[in-house]
Amino acid sequence: MKKTITVLGSTGSIGVSTLDVISRHTDKFEVFALTGAKQFDLMFSQCMQFKPQFAVMVDAHAAKLLEEKLSAHHITTRVLSGPNALCEVASDERVDMVMAAIVGAAGLASCMAAAHAGKRLLLANKEALVVGAELFMDAVSKGGAKLLPIDSEHSAIFQSLPEDPLAWPTSVNKIILTASGGPFRTRSPQTFENITPEQACAHPNWVMGRKISVDSATMMNKALEVIEAKFLFGVSPSQIEVVIHPQSIIHSMVQFVDGSIVAQLGTPDMRMPISYGLAWPTRVSSGASNIDFKQASHMTFESMDDPVHQLRYPGLALAWQALSAPAGTTAVLNASNEVAVEFFLQQKIRFDQIHAVNLSTLSALQPAQPDHLDDLLKIDEQARAVAVEFANKLSQI
Repeated sequence: MKKTITVLGSTGSIGVSTLDVISRHTDKFEVFALTGAKQFDLMFSQCMQFKPQFAVMVDAHAAKLLEEKLSAHHITTRVLSGPNALCEVASDERVDMVMAAIVGAAGLASCMAAAHAGKRLLLANKEALVVGAELFMDAVSKGGAKLLPIDSEHSAIFQSLPEDPLAWPTSVNKIILTASGGPFRTRSPQTFENITPEQACAHPNWVMGRKISVDSATMMNKALEVIEAKFLFGVSPSQIEVVIHPQSIIHSMVQFVDGSIVAQLGTPDMRMPISYGLAWPTRVSSGASNIDFKQASHMTFESMDDPVHQLRYPGLALAWQALSAPAGTTAVLNASNEVAVEFFLQQKIRFDQIHAVNLSTLSALQPAQPDHLDDLLKIDEQARAVAVEFANKLSQI
């Protein structure tokens, strides 16, 4: 029997890769709903190919254009619009799995809806955990959802851990997240003020969207992954280590109490963790190429204790700072970073000022204890307002 899936963020890079994997296994998976923001032409093509029951465009004008185009081609997909529609297609009783690939805090509500509804939740939106933290994990537990990480690093950790989660606390010594180092791993930090958005988005190994590409260049993506790993795997922040591995062959590792290390290796292709999440606990072909060990003749690692790397990636330490602060601080960090990256992409602030915005926003806000989704959204809103104020001041210097 086919598994039905809603793809939240189908027009983004993760969504496109997800649909590529699904297209290879139409005997196993059936698309129930697709969602996007404004790219109605791409959404139209996806609807033509997969014939989902629903298509959601967050932008009302894009939804209208999509509806007209589908109607003209006699496609019966029903078009919805707005953020509430995202929650509806994520929690619909006819859905077995939800791929959560909406970038940023905008994907939190629909992730929470899928968790409450007990879906198999394929989490590619790291911000759901960074912002939602304990509240999100509580929703997963109470809803009976199965949470499978899709980030290559967290998927690697999940694949390397014992099958029984009850064995994790007594057997795991630490989690080792690998990082490519991004496009500026060997560039002098003194030249960072001249980095352009195009340079920051040119990742040496991965094909990603612009926001996450900038996060990789600053290593804020790794800071968010440290926070995510803490909540996903129930380890303490002191049990999480980051090492630079430029070849991106080892996607992450788990070191056990006996000293042994288990790692997951693969080519830098997101279809691999996506296919694992879709087919778990079995495996299906992903379309990714295999590692050619004759070509991959060496693998290298660099410590984040290197003083120059600490100058290159000052944002990484903010993960541990946020985790040691009151609940809700990780949501502040995420919101500030989204604002700072957007200001940089619009060339309103310099690359090296992204960290300044994040640090200033963290220092300015002490959030109240969040008890509900509305509390998290309020923290997110407050943090964005503060970050915009700091970013605007920097843009005028």
